[in-house]
Amino acid sequence: MLNVGKIEEGFVLDHIKAGKSLEIYEHLQLDKLDCTVAIIKNARSNKMDKKDILKVECDIDMLDLDVLAFIDHNITVNVIKNGEIVEKKVLTLPRQIKNVIRCHNPRCITSIEQELPHIFCLADAKTEVYRCKYCEEKYMSSAKWT
Repeated sequence: MLNVGKIEEGFVLDHIKAGKSLEIYEHLQLDKLDCTVAIIKNARSNKMDKKDILKVECDIDMLDLDVLAFIDHNITVNVIKNGEIVEKKVLTLPRQIKNVIRCHNPRCITSIEQELPHIFCLADAKTEVYRCKYCEEKYMSSAKWT
């Protein structure tokens, strides 16, 4: 059986949909940080059948974790201090997301200028509607991450 040790300072992302941990790793740009990361894929779960888990040993303030609220509301963030869970962080929808989703409007400037970042701004928090910063193309969160 695989044994991944507990972390002393950092956070654990739990209840990640099975198979999505690498995408979250990329969106959080964890490869650019000098920190220890353990990715556990397809772990058994009573609640979800299978799930992924990310254990990150670094200062939680180094990352903007609110993008996780956009990606999946079920992800839980457990903040670890001195080897113990000290907080279960509540995530809020980010006001702006960058390069998480792409604009599909063929007339959008991002279709022509390939180096431009794909930026979507929260237009309606209640319905979780985002709009492209450049062309106002609508993106509804119910279409995401399936």
